[in-house]
Amino acid sequence: MTTLRSPLSDPPRTSPDHAGTPRPERPRARIPVRSRIARITLLTALTVLSLLWLLPTYLIVVNAFTATDAYDGSANWWITAPDLFGNIAAAFEMASVGQGMLNSLLYATVSAAAAVLISAAAGFAVIVMPVRHPAVWFWAIYLGTILPLQMFLAPLFKAYASISLYDTQLGMVAVYTAMTIPFAFFVIRNYLTTVPVEMREAAALDGAGWAKTFFLIHLPLARSALLAAFVFQFTWVWNDLIFGITLSTSPNIRPVMATLSDLNGNYSTVGPPVALAGALIASLPTVLLFFIFQRFFVSSLKLSN
Repeated sequence: MTTLRSPLSDPPRTSPDHAGTPRPERPRARIPVRSRIARITLLTALTVLSLLWLLPTYLIVVNAFTATDAYDGSANWWITAPDLFGNIAAAFEMASVGQGMLNSLLYATVSAAAAVLISAAAGFAVIVMPVRHPAVWFWAIYLGTILPLQMFLAPLFKAYASISLYDTQLGMVAVYTAMTIPFAFFVIRNYLTTVPVEMREAAALDGAGWAKTFFLIHLPLARSALLAAFVFQFTWVWNDLIFGITLSTSPNIRPVMATLSDLNGNYSTVGPPVALAGALIASLPTVLLFFIFQRFFVSSLKLSN
């Protein structure tokens, strides 16, 4: 029986899938040959550069695993006689690397935190508060990153010796805090420039003073920049060698990089595998810190740019 439909009625709705006819595929955009060659060249160049960048790390790891007795003075490219834990134990025993790591942990944590807080207050004053000549204040603080560190060594050594801060934990924290303020100020100040002015105006209408605006509004907003600056300065303090060997001598005061330098000095009785094993262990805290705060690190740099 055939069903008659009115010419004015709607046409039957059929899906292309149910009708049995395949849907026509959209033609794919063909990538030009020149673009494909450029992409392959770029990937090849990046791969080669990455391998070259990782090559020193690979050699450090391989030679740190090598036993001291099996080390013949030349770099090993393959692990032949592994004795990593023996090398680490020798590094901790001969040069007090464990005590040095505890000292560096104290210096890096306290100095970086103090520098970040001081830099945040300075950035808030330069960007938000109506200070006169903000550009002059910016360059007066940021100038510390331009001058070479070597020019500070002799005056600091004489000043520390005269005021009994030489070879003390307080002296190390003080110098590290002062040296890490300029770059932390640069990062946090750039981030604060992205905060809308209306935030400060709304806080002023609500009766908030400068201190309340800083601690309750701008400081929480700049959390990612504060963490990024903390990671930067923690890493710098942890990896510092020049101030560690200049302003400290005692094993319970010297930072970890200064203790590692004793393993590779003229009077060292251990081989390079022990020093490399100690350096491998000493580098782990900064690597872990970067991976933990990587999300805040990347987001703050994007907003700062």
